[in-house]
Amino acid sequence: MFKNRLLPNHLKRVVFMKKRLILINEETFEELFSFKLSLLNVFVAGTLGAIFLITSTTLLIAFTPLREYIPGYSSSQLKKEATILALKADSLSQALEKNEAYLKGIQKVLTGKLEHVAFNKDSILAQTQSTISPEALKASEEELSLRKEVAKEEKRGTTKGSFSKK
Repeated sequence: MFKNRLLPNHLKRVVFMKKRLILINEETFEELFSFKLSLLNVFVAGTLGAIFLITSTTLLIAFTPLREYIPGYSSSQLKKEATILALKADSLSQALEKNEAYLKGIQKVLTGKLEHVAFNKDSILAQTQSTISPEALKASEEELSLRKEVAKEEKRGTTKGSFSKK
């Protein structure tokens, strides 16, 4: 009853109506193949064939060197070479900057335009000495109690963690 509501009788009859496809040899009129088909069978077979064709084409392009012909994809060799060249260009630019600084320094020496460097020994010594606050050096309550326990155990001559044989 529910199926009858989904498809009108005429459409149902057209979709499920069986038709025969026959392949005949024209010269001898001999029947080569015979198929019983309906519109639904043809639609399902066509859809599955299209899905298979699309999937196989996608897999063929994605997992073979054919993908290099798609714009935006490049070969792995090209990517490696580009990375190596970028690293070389970076190191060359750094070397060029160092050479330019060296040449500027030599030019200043040769022309006599030296700048006197102000050297303040006290500021350097102040930077190297670390300042530790006296509060950070004071022992905490836990540390003081631990020290007392250790002192008591040392007086007795035994410790909890000692494994001496008697």
